[in-house]
Amino acid sequence: MSEASIDGRSVCRLRPGWRLQWEETQQRHVLLYPEGMVQLNDTAGAILAQLDGQRDVDAVIATLQVQFPDAPPAAIAEDVHEFMVDAAQQGWIHHD
Repeated sequence: MSEASIDGRSVCRLRPGWRLQWEETQQRHVLLYPEGMVQLNDTAGAILAQLDGQRDVDAVIATLQVQFPDAPPAAIAEDVHEFMVDAAQQGWIHHD
């Protein structure tokens, strides 16, 4: 499945061997992988924290809309979709 085919029904998970972790000293989420680490902004951390391999993209969006009620729902949906495509292209996540 290509990255462009990520849609609302896609179930995403972190790439095997990669782990999301909160770094207290940096006050941000980081994505740890065998060769290093990626520092994440708040949006990326919030999205990746929802990826459990069970929820589809629509469920992730719904959860984030509850967490951030002041953000326009369409903007959240667009941000999540764009991030998922980018994260898949970067090899950070896999999806069904």
